[in-house]
This record gives sequence, structure tokens and C-alpha cells, in this order.
Amino acid sequence: MNISGAARDRYVDAVTAGAGGVMTDDVGVITGHLTIRTVLGTDGRTAHVSVQYTGAEEWYTLTGSPAPVPDGDLASYHQCLLDRIRQGQAAEAS
Repeated sequence: MNISGAARDRYVDAVTAGAGGVMTDDVGVITGHLTIRTVLGTDGRTAHVSVQYTGAEEWYTLTGSPAPVPDGDLASYHQCLLDRIRQGQAAEAS
């Protein structure tokens, strides 16, 4: 479900969190089928990462967000983030 803006400054994907889920600032650990939204900050060097239960309305801030984006490559950062979330273990943005 990858959705990106004209400048490829936003990615949204569904993912199933591994054992231990992801850590949020708002409600602690969440698990299961999630949607991850990664948005490039206005500085072009950080990403704001939000997570929600797939199909829910509420978004939560992933702990560690905003996080630095290596080499300004948001696509690679987002993919690495998805991989960490699949591993679970209270995955964070940084």
C-alpha cells in the first residue's frame, strides 16, 4: 500500500509486528496488524513516524520519532523500519 507524495516525502505501509511489537510514546507497546506512516521533516534530514492499528483512526508516535534519515534516503529508512517492525522487540524509530 505504499503511498508517496510528488517529492517522495511520505510512505505508508501495512505491516505485521513481530513478537514484542512496537513502542509508542502515547500508549506503550502495540502489536498485530499495523499501518506505518513515515514523513520526511521540513529539514529534509529527519522523519516523523506514526503507527496505527490497521483500520483504526488513531495514530500514535513511534518512540524515537523524529529520527535521523541516513543520507536523506527516506525510502531506504522506511524499508529498514518495516524490517525492524517485523522483528518486533518493541521496535522504535531510531
